[in-house]
Amino acid sequence: MTPKPQTLFDKLWALHVVKRDADGVDIVAIDRIVLHERTGGVALKALAESGYPVADPRRVFAIMDHVVSFRPGRGRDEARFEGGEVFITETRKMAAAVGVSVIDTDDVRQGIVHVVAPEQAIVLPGVSLVCPDSHTCSLGALGALAWGVGSSDAEHAMATGALRMRKPAQMRVRVDGKLRPGVTAKDLALHLIATHGAGGGRRCAIEFTGEAIAAMSLEARLTLCNLAVEFAAFTAVIAPDAAVYDYLHGRPRAPSGAEWDAARAHWEMLFTDVDASFEHEISVDARDVESSISWGTSPEESGPVGGSVPHDAAARSLAYMGLSVEQPLIGLPIDGAFIGSCTNGRLSDLRAAAEVLKGRRVARSVRAVCVPGSQQVKAAAEGEGIDQIFRDAGFEWGEPGCAMCFYAGGTTFPPGARVVSSTNRNFEGRQGPGVRTHLASPATVAASAVQGSICAVEHLVGAEVAA
Repeated sequence: MTPKPQTLFDKLWALHVVKRDADGVDIVAIDRIVLHERTGGVALKALAESGYPVADPRRVFAIMDHVVSFRPGRGRDEARFEGGEVFITETRKMAAAVGVSVIDTDDVRQGIVHVVAPEQAIVLPGVSLVCPDSHTCSLGALGALAWGVGSSDAEHAMATGALRMRKPAQMRVRVDGKLRPGVTAKDLALHLIATHGAGGGRRCAIEFTGEAIAAMSLEARLTLCNLAVEFAAFTAVIAPDAAVYDYLHGRPRAPSGAEWDAARAHWEMLFTDVDASFEHEISVDARDVESSISWGTSPEESGPVGGSVPHDAAARSLAYMGLSVEQPLIGLPIDGAFIGSCTNGRLSDLRAAAEVLKGRRVARSVRAVCVPGSQQVKAAAEGEGIDQIFRDAGFEWGEPGCAMCFYAGGTTFPPGARVVSSTNRNFEGRQGPGVRTHLASPATVAASAVQGSICAVEHLVGAEVAA
């Protein structure tokens, strides 16, 4: 009998199913568990208080990123809000007590979990990985089975090495053709969500495929998969290829020698078979995608940078964002600009923004902040002189972490401030009480910071240039 064609997700799921119950719920083996200090210490402490040990501490990694200060020269225990240091110290203490590896605030490997995991090859094609963070779906860009869980599921996975899961439905998003010059994975994601709605992913496992996806760098794929959760996906995956293998080769936790050869041979089998079926299909013509920006309080409330607020915009979104129907977005004055996060805090993101900022100055009315996604990104950017370009332009250059992606107390943009941000969420108060967030690519954020208003890169000709 000819085997039934399988999707990439089918293959990943089958690799990890330990047992299937009669009710159709599977016991799924978990290869890696990544924690961060906002919830990691709590999860480890709760597990210990319940009397359960961590089954295999070698598979668990605790990384400091969510509440750490991004102030230059920060202290080892310094958080971005008063009292936040307890998250750092408790996670460090609880991880040490059970033998869990910690990538601490002063470690050269430190950074945002979804940036560090690929850098350190904690995530590899074919592995299953969970983290109590919704943007764990980013890591499907390497052909991994990765998704976000709650703290209690993280505890269960640490204690048992498995989770009870019902296999989700699947969706294929095919992006045919080539993206226009200057159009990025961030723009593609916002276009997809705006076109099909924030619920368009239907809690599916989404596979991104097509010519435009194959042409993307791994870092761009990480951005695209990162935003799948904003599309209501369970997770996202992209079949591993040469871009993934080249990225991983020689990284700290990647296989080497004969083990590398064997691993790569296995990874090359991780693809969707011809004639495999999906419950849902979406096709996107890459030529239809423009540089995009959000105007409302959900990523689905987005459109072209050169567009305007639609006539059917929700009244609540308009009221919060201080906008009106059919108001043009270009020229809308801004107070802040932020470049960073697990969405757009990688080296290629900083390079793209630096190209825009080179020889220019941020408008005097704008507070502009850049926080690299990891210490390795920061060091590489500084080695290329990118940090100096940002500083010369008037950006603050911070220490790695989640920083201004989300509000956790402490210093932030002031209430009512209008901010263009390379982050992933723009709901009410996400970047601070009353802050109005417009999501965009790093290049669009940089252009807007210079102009002092929402601005497409191509409209910057003749803008202020530094002496």
